[in-house]
Amino acid sequence: MARFCLQIAGYTGEVVSLFESTRDYCRNYLSLEAPDFRFTVTKDHLAFEQAAAQAEAQALGFKPRIFTDPFLERAAVQRAFAEFLLDKNVLLLHGSALALDGDGYLFTAKSGTGKSTHCRLWRQVFGDRVRPVNDDKPFLTILDRGVTVHGAPWSGKHGLDTNLDVPLRGIFLLERGKEDRICPLSPARISPALLEAAHHPLEARREPLLQGLAETLAHTVPAWRLICTPTPNAVLTAHSVLSER
Repeated sequence: MARFCLQIAGYTGEVVSLFESTRDYCRNYLSLEAPDFRFTVTKDHLAFEQAAAQAEAQALGFKPRIFTDPFLERAAVQRAFAEFLLDKNVLLLHGSALALDGDGYLFTAKSGTGKSTHCRLWRQVFGDRVRPVNDDKPFLTILDRGVTVHGAPWSGKHGLDTNLDVPLRGIFLLERGKEDRICPLSPARISPALLEAAHHPLEARREPLLQGLAETLAHTVPAWRLICTPTPNAVLTAHSVLSER
């Protein structure tokens, strides 16, 4: 058992975990600040996360897996932060976020489309100008005046994340293709993809809060559909619209 505080998106949560490994997993986000909320992991939380993972796999047509208890605990802690932060205008999204020259860009798509591959290509093309923010589940503070994307420890199988906060300047909806093409997306066209990628709260009564944040995000940050190949040319195609802004 371990007790520690994590700071995500400017808010601090105290976690009482079943496994010491959870603190080590989150080590880059440890904080000495007074907590804004507290969360104690129980065996029931682990069982809930296993059931949720199986339901998600079934919905996506994947083979269900049995996860280890430490893995399930990390998922439970992530969910606790996502639930708390939703009331603070912070949304958890399934996607890959990076920073180029200090500006953030978010890539979202259906599972298996190649978000991580595309972000790897950005690092290949632009080198040290690129920093990974979070390669799987970034948090976004969404306000009318602008959106900030935050690093977090839950960063997928590649473990690519950085404890930093950067302004979000663009959203790319990725699709696989045989050639590289890009076109702008209106708020009405990107909103459904954002809702699909977002963490949905456990309580249905809070769903309008999620929908409001997704709508604000769609109207605040420009978005594009990027039909792309897994090549550096896809990066140049995406970057071409940024240089026009």
